Amino acid sequence: MNTVYDAKPAPATAAPDAPVTAPLGTGPSEAEVEALNARYLPLNFEARLKQLYEDFAPSQVLVTSSFAATSAYFLHIVSTIKPDQTIHFIDTGYHFPETVQYRQYLIDLFKLTVEDVRAEDWKHQFTIDDKTYEKDPDFCCSINKVEPLEAIKPNYKVWMSSLMHWQTDHRAGLPVFELRRGVLKFNPMIDVTRAERDAYIAEHQLPFHPMVARGYSSIGCTHCTVAGEGRSGRWLGKPKTECGLHL
Repeated sequence: MNTVYDAKPAPATAAPDAPVTAPLGTGPSEAEVEALNARYLPLNFEARLKQLYEDFAPSQVLVTSSFAATSAYFLHIVSTIKPDQTIHFIDTGYHFPETVQYRQYLIDLFKLTVEDVRAEDWKHQFTIDDKTYEKDPDFCCSINKVEPLEAIKPNYKVWMSSLMHWQTDHRAGLPVFELRRGVLKFNPMIDVTRAERDAYIAEHQLPFHPMVARGYSSIGCTHCTVAGEGRSGRWLGKPKTECGLHL
């Protein structure tokens, strides 16, 4: 099932307003987040997911996936533990054709229910006409990724991601649970090592994104991704290392 958020008419040359950055929702207290971390930290990735679904209904959980390099690892475990969990895919309008194909392949393989989240049509068109991805990639990410996700976050109690400590310096310091713009963020695989991830992928013979074989270790939008180890191929030549979703 795919969901597209209706566009509001606006002049094609008008720049979108700055995305909302204020906290959305009220979320739990810091003490409650600390208590959740104390409960979940001793558990492994799979046990954390099982515990989450004892504490929250699937309809209260927002799960996002980029269907990128090794997303099959995260999605295989989620779909095994909670087959009826909806997965949200942020369709930036700039994905590689291989990403779109990989997304459909994993949907069929794991029998996933996926909802697409997109920027309003006129806002996305502005980034095309303006070539915002070249001049201000942070603003482009805000329009096509951050703002659409922020719009639906208040519908959920917890947001689950697939971040891992070893991926970036920012992610290296993240806990299992955190408050992120008023939403309870759940990072169940944050302390999974690269070796553990790769061992699971090999054991279950999970498929990599087809571009991995061509040297792409991290895969985002076409204009901002080149082949490279780790995240070195993202936003080449710019200090940017995160799209903004997890900041």
